[in-house]
Amino acid sequence: MADRSAARTNDNMTRFLSTCALGAVLLAPRLPAVAAEAAPARAAVASNVVLTAAQREKIHVEAIAPSTFRRTIETTGTVDFDNEQATTVLAPISGPVTRLVVSLGAKVNVGDVLATAASPDYASAVSAYRKAVATAKNARRIAELTQELSHNNLSRREVEQAQTDAANAEADREAALEQLHSLAVDAATIQAIDENRPVAEAAGMIRAPLAGTVVERLITPGQLLQAGTTPCFTVADLSQVWVMANIFESDLASVEAGDPAEVATSASPTNLAGMVDYISAIVDPTTRAIAVRVVAKNPKNVLKKQMYVRVLIHSRREQTGLLVPVSAVLRDDEDLPFVYLANTDGSFSRRRITLGSRVGERYETTAGLTAGDQVVVEGGLFLQFLQTQ
Repeated sequence: MADRSAARTNDNMTRFLSTCALGAVLLAPRLPAVAAEAAPARAAVASNVVLTAAQREKIHVEAIAPSTFRRTIETTGTVDFDNEQATTVLAPISGPVTRLVVSLGAKVNVGDVLATAASPDYASAVSAYRKAVATAKNARRIAELTQELSHNNLSRREVEQAQTDAANAEADREAALEQLHSLAVDAATIQAIDENRPVAEAAGMIRAPLAGTVVERLITPGQLLQAGTTPCFTVADLSQVWVMANIFESDLASVEAGDPAEVATSASPTNLAGMVDYISAIVDPTTRAIAVRVVAKNPKNVLKKQMYVRVLIHSRREQTGLLVPVSAVLRDDEDLPFVYLANTDGSFSRRRITLGSRVGERYETTAGLTAGDQVVVEGGLFLQFLQTQ
């Protein structure tokens, strides 16, 4: 019984090994075929393209020659107020705010009242000026009278003393007047004091130092102001703004103050005119960029502070270099630019190039081409299609 079981086991084992051997034999011839199918996928793109006579009719070639041009440098920037036409209005007086006269967005002129405050500084300054005016007038009358009586028994010393007193009193009046100016007291109030009339407005006033738009209101009614330190409003002329942009060292030779510029934003259907008015003397050690300031017109107030924009700087310096038509430039799988060149044997080959700035419908090329190269300007996509088949 045991002998029959052992024999049956040996037969099964023999059949299993025979099956595995047969499978190995059948699979072995197919392995080279799989490798052969994968080979074309790894094959390099052909270096040259050869066309038939009919296909060549679709290709147009242009010889590249040195050209004189002016570069356009494209960069990005951030909008800011023109700091020469914008200011933060500080409180000229101390005391609580009694009234806010203007709202955000209000148009103001120089001297317009922005807010009022109950201030002892204002009352003291008005009182001091009124007293100084009276003293100066009295001293001036005494000096004039002394001069008229100088031919009598009055000594020359008494005459000179009267004139000195009058001069000192006038100096005190000027100092008191300067204090009123520092508190933004208007000319009508000063004239009323000069004429010894009562002053109608008892509260101190915060006035606009320049014409423009109220873009920030930083105080509230009842807030206690500290003279010279509390910011109250920001007033800016928005008809013109600054755009702070960056250029790189390679652009520095092409850009100078006075170059025309354009500012482009999706908020405006047309570009806004500007001009480069400042180039920094410092290179950013991290980005290797140089700050450039463009003064741009803002007729409809479409440019807002902190808005990101595109900046086009049109260099006025003429340069000589190689320009290639935009239609000739293609991109490979790595997004690197290249062109096709016509060879003397009638074939076409691919050449990688380095692009500079765009000049109209052409690109400046800084590497990859030499004068006289025959560049395909029409039909490049057709060559690229054939080369990748």
